[in-house]
Parts: sequence; C-alpha cells; structure tokens
Amino acid sequence: MSKPNLARRVAQAAEIALADHQYVTFIDVVTGLRWLHTRHVDVWRQGRATTLAELAAVDGERLLTTAALLRDWARAKGLRPMPAPYVSGSRDRRPLRFTGHPEQEPFTVHWLSPDLSESRVRRLAERQAKPPDLVAVEPLEAWTCAGCADTGPYLIMEDDRPHCLTCADLDHLVFLPSGNAALSRRAKQESGLAAVVVRFDRRRKVYQRRGLLVEEEALARAEERCLADEEARSRRRERDRERRAEQDIVFQGRMAGEIARLFPGCPPERARAIAEHAGLRGSGRVGRTAAARALDENAITLAVVASIRHHDTGYDGMLMAGVPRMEARERIRDDIERKLTEFRAGPR
Repeated sequence: MSKPNLARRVAQAAEIALADHQYVTFIDVVTGLRWLHTRHVDVWRQGRATTLAELAAVDGERLLTTAALLRDWARAKGLRPMPAPYVSGSRDRRPLRFTGHPEQEPFTVHWLSPDLSESRVRRLAERQAKPPDLVAVEPLEAWTCAGCADTGPYLIMEDDRPHCLTCADLDHLVFLPSGNAALSRRAKQESGLAAVVVRFDRRRKVYQRRGLLVEEEALARAEERCLADEEARSRRRERDRERRAEQDIVFQGRMAGEIARLFPGCPPERARAIAEHAGLRGSGRVGRTAAARALDENAITLAVVASIRHHDTGYDGMLMAGVPRMEARERIRDDIERKLTEFRAGPR
C-alpha cells in the first residue's frame, strides 16, 4: 500500500473515531483499519502478548508509520495531544509495548478535539491514569500453574506465565457473576482487591466478561446497598430505557436516509428494515459500530450487503446444507454485486 493511500485510510479511521467520542487514539485507528480485532487488543491489555505488533496483521514498521501519519493528521486538524500511559492488566502492571521499537511515545498519545470540555479532558486523563482491572481468565482447556504445578477454575498471568488464585494470593475472593450492573459496580467499590473474570468465546472470537472476583464482606455490603435503593434504581432504569429507545429511533431514521441516498433503488421499506436490523442496540451488528454511527459509507454498504446476502441469495440455504461459510460467500459474490448495482441505479 502506498503512503498516500495509507494516509487517506488513517485519516478516514481517525475521523470516525473523532466523530464518535471527540478524541482519537492509535488503537482506534489500527482497529478501524482492521489490522487488529478488539480481541487482540484484549489479549495485549491482559499482558498475554509481549507487543501489540505480534498480534497485528502488519509489521511493527507499518504500525510506526501509521502512528506518524496519525500525528500529522491530528496536528493539521488542530487536535491537542495528551500523553496516555498504557499498563497491563496483569499483576505486575508492567508498561505495555506496542512494537519492539525502542520509541513508544508515538503510540501512546491521545489526540483531543478542541471542543472537548475541560471536565471531560480531566475525566479522560483520570481514567487513563487509573491502573486497569486485574484480569482472571476462566480457561477453556486444561492448564497447569507455573507456581505450584496444580490447576484451578481461574488463572492469573504473572511474568507471562499462568498462576492459580492461591499462588496469586487471590483465593480468598468469591465469584460474582455478571448480570446485575449495580451490584457488580458496588461490590467492586467495596472490595479492596478485585479481578474481572473473562472467558474466550470461540464462536465470536472475543474475551467475554463472566463476572468479578471480590471480597466476601464487600459483596455483602454491596447487596445491602442495592436492597436499600432498589425502587429508585428501577424507576431510573425505566427512564433510561425510554431515552435509549428514542435515540435508537432517531439513529435508525438517519441510517435509513443514508441508505436511500447511497442506494436510491432500494425500496424505502427495505432501507428502513435494514437500518432497524443493523442498528439494533446490543446486537453487535455493523450498524452499531463507530463507523456506522458516523454514517460512514463503507459501514452503510456492509449493512446493505448483509441484508442482500440473507434475503436475496441462497446463502442461508447453503449454510444449512453444510457448505463452508467462505465458500458460500464466494458462490454468491456475483449475486450480491448484481443486487448492489440495482440498488445503486435508482428507480427507473
């Protein structure tokens, strides 16, 4: 890829991140370029990889070039730099390395919009300076503790090796499963020592949060606090649900309008259906990505392609017949292109 082309793609990914949360990081850009998946970033943040580069689809030199292009773009946009330390979620809290290159500063700068309020800048700085949560992994396969040669339900990484809770001095903690956000938040606040429990989901290829390890006394205090204000929190949840529903309707309307602009031949009811499906909150679909929220053309096109794949081709039937997913996609490639051409052409 030529440098001008890379600069254009870096600028596009950075613009999407800036529109989404008013600041841009190197991580935003490389995940936006799809050189790294969020699961790779999770592994790195957990301290389970020596450098981020070893998990990326490109080498360290390309990452260094990308960081320099991001810096040039940010300066031209008048964004202000904020140093942001990155430390691992392992017990030793060691500084995270992006590449094997001795210079790490280009990767750690957050570029802030001048429109970002001072209070938000302060909260962002405080959040970045705060050590990350300790992470305990619920392994999918048999494993052996590097300290005692035993095993257990969870492992903690120390010095790049797995340790059981006993060897990590965390065996006095109790497990609180996910599901009650208020209880989890308060138990963590009350607990002097806590760890987030994650497990790798092979289907989605991401580490998913399973719950928390907290002190038993802290959990009891958190439960008392939750019982004391359950009614007030219930009313607040209902208000929040209504507010989010209104926001979703507005967003899906904007997305349907953008589909109609890019694909004038797509029937209005079909455009609305695509927007409602792709933009469903919590779905994990392309419509909920930062790119789609910024109404990025590529993200909108991916949502339309997904709809065509399932509704206008034999793709689903192929999967049910046992055809491998990538082979099925290859078979329907021409069908998708024909339908996209029809949608782009507009009404006759």
